[in-house]
Amino acid sequence: MTGGLGTDLAPGGPQPGQSDVGNVDGSYVPWLRRATADCAGVTPALLAAHIDQLSGWQDDSASLSERGIARFTDAGWKTWGRDDDGNGASSPHDAVDAIMALGRQDCSLARKMTALRTKGAVNGDVADLTLAAYTAGADEVTKAGKVPAPARAFVAGVEKRLPRYESLVRRNPEQESGGQPSGALLRPPVTTLTVTSPFGSRVHPLTKVTKLHTGVDFGAPQGAQVSAAREGRVEFAGLTSAYGNRVVIDHGTIDGKRLETTYSHLSVLQVSAGQSVTSGQPVGLVGSTGLSTGPHLHFEVLLDGQYTDPLPWLTGGGRG
Repeated sequence: MTGGLGTDLAPGGPQPGQSDVGNVDGSYVPWLRRATADCAGVTPALLAAHIDQLSGWQDDSASLSERGIARFTDAGWKTWGRDDDGNGASSPHDAVDAIMALGRQDCSLARKMTALRTKGAVNGDVADLTLAAYTAGADEVTKAGKVPAPARAFVAGVEKRLPRYESLVRRNPEQESGGQPSGALLRPPVTTLTVTSPFGSRVHPLTKVTKLHTGVDFGAPQGAQVSAAREGRVEFAGLTSAYGNRVVIDHGTIDGKRLETTYSHLSVLQVSAGQSVTSGQPVGLVGSTGLSTGPHLHFEVLLDGQYTDPLPWLTGGGRG
């Protein structure tokens, strides 16, 4: 294999000969997948790009306190490190152990950032927020309400590296062919799907800032019924500054990917956090709370923590 990852490999671990990129052998892709399994917002490619940003996948470091390809300190390794490849030793210089350890750390941060975003405390892509929390600290992200300025260069560096690792992951498919998840179309949350603002980039009508419109706005009269798009568990139901009265429902996983829907600017909440709901069950009434110019429902669909166009989920045209 190329690069500096030829040491501390388990006898049954990765072997060279698969598609490579940069300094990493494609045989590490299964471990990248395992490290990010059931982790909304952190993909195998993102984890690989994170390692590349930290070390270029080189084990050697000029620092005496940061060791291995994931540059763990002793304290960090004590928290996150394990003997994941079963070779009898837990070491930051063992590439597999390091991949799995950084995956655990990133996934823990992703869960924190997802919870904060659900409550409306922070805004932005979960992956970006996670990387920012890694390099600047979760408190700094919370204080800024977004990716703080000191973390932007680090986040940009990882994003620049991401496409090459997305390609690497595609060239090294899972042995068990999973493919794209099928089905999982959602029930319309309001009676009539009148789109007043679609998913995608737009100028916000109040802030005048051009940014991603993370969902679809459905025009509906004040007090119109809003229903759950699919059975699930209410993650959050409460008042937020931007979204007003907001409901977030976790629908579990579909082929290993976590599905969530959100319902915002409600005038009335009809569910509470922790409550189980069925498809079509009332969750609230249309309103104009939060940053809103008039009564409507802002409806979002998140797949593995990533915003996606809700319309294909609602019209039977597949996924956004």
